[in-house]
Amino acid sequence: MAIFEYPDLFLFILTISIFLFVWRTKIRQRTSLPTNWPLVGMLPAILQNCHRIHAYFTEILTESGGTYQLKFPRVFNMDMLVTCDPKNIHHIFSRNFSNYPKGPEFKKMFEILGDGIFNADFELWELHRRTTLSFLNHTKFYDLLERSVWEKVENGLLPVLDNFSEQGIDFDLQDIFQRFTFDSICNLVLDYDPCSLCVDMPHIPCEKAFNDAIEALLYRHVLPESIWKLQKWLRIGKEGKLIEAWKAFDEFIYPLIKEGERKKDDDYSLLASFRKAYEEKIIINNGRDTTSTCLTWLFWLIATNPSTETNILGEIETEFKKWRLFNVEESRRLIYLHGALCESLRLFPPVALEHKAPIEPDNLPSGDYVKSNAKVIVSFYSTGRMESVWGKDCLEFKPERWISPSGGIKHEPSYKFPAFNAGPRTCVGKEMAFAQMKMVAATIIYHYKIQLVEGNDVISPRDSIILQAKHGLKVKLSKRNA
Repeated sequence: MAIFEYPDLFLFILTISIFLFVWRTKIRQRTSLPTNWPLVGMLPAILQNCHRIHAYFTEILTESGGTYQLKFPRVFNMDMLVTCDPKNIHHIFSRNFSNYPKGPEFKKMFEILGDGIFNADFELWELHRRTTLSFLNHTKFYDLLERSVWEKVENGLLPVLDNFSEQGIDFDLQDIFQRFTFDSICNLVLDYDPCSLCVDMPHIPCEKAFNDAIEALLYRHVLPESIWKLQKWLRIGKEGKLIEAWKAFDEFIYPLIKEGERKKDDDYSLLASFRKAYEEKIIINNGRDTTSTCLTWLFWLIATNPSTETNILGEIETEFKKWRLFNVEESRRLIYLHGALCESLRLFPPVALEHKAPIEPDNLPSGDYVKSNAKVIVSFYSTGRMESVWGKDCLEFKPERWISPSGGIKHEPSYKFPAFNAGPRTCVGKEMAFAQMKMVAATIIYHYKIQLVEGNDVISPRDSIILQAKHGLKVKLSKRNA
């Protein structure tokens, strides 16, 4: 045939034919699984869906049974195993914990967080954990926490919300929560209140820098290292924003550390000793972003499920009769609110994924084999949305699923509910977070009626390592007892 006299033309037509055949087959099958193309692997599908990567991973894992191997061009060394299978989570985070450190690749991606507890492995991680636990278990800690939270509620949160309510204007509730938690954690750790949450709503570069940082960190997971390193070298794109964020952190935190070192007051000796062994930007980042993210999704879920708001309000009135400030121990009586927070964390875990790298080759309970130093991505976001894990109502907001038949809190194993991580690396600030969130949520629900601004009944997660609402949460408030 004449066509074979033109081999280039023949190869071009053959390539197009194969592409169309695969494309039409994929359309007919209606599959979410990415095609493993010659040379480029599954990179096109990942790039096409990187703006919704958490949802895309969930679709892949739902269709593949909870674990899937992503293939990329060899030159990029990016092959990764993605899983949300609770059996694999239990194996990686608990049973074979010593074989699964975060690894050098993780530390490279999260270099902005230094050598603190979030990045550390082995002896350094154990040192940070002991230091953190000694801080959290100190007899003064919960007194400090209660005072810090309630002072910020009375002097920051309520005046700002009253101002918005009186003016009848809509505002971003996610921004309010971020400012609240930023001020609270700075006050707790650095003995300094930056007052970002006040009626004037000032712009504080460090507080806003976290948003730029967490977006860049997610893209480091899905882009070839050579690409994000080139962006970093050129100081462009998300890497350029990350550099500016890093600068804002340092300019804010280190002068406060030096000021703290000059203080000799015994009241702050606990915080001073904590500073010596800890990298403050890590705990400030964790405290600001994870707590504010959970509260944001909680109020969106409540607003779209009005009966839960009625139940929470009824519980507050039953337990406390009339409004008053309550302590950490008393917060444990708010069972239904606790269940609502757990549902928010299940559906929208603030830290949506975790990265691991095995030291030795391993066989996972799912039957998948992982090589040493392979990249393993654990999708906590997907775990909370698996019908095989949570039942046919897994996408519904049901605080009742967290209440036991006796009326107490129903506890789920961390490998099924990994919102606070799992195994030995379970978040040591879990109880602190629940107490703080209950104080803030109860205050708002008791004092205000919440109405979503038109268009906010459907919102989506942001493309970042922390699962913030992409465009915030626009609401209007009216005083409940006005």
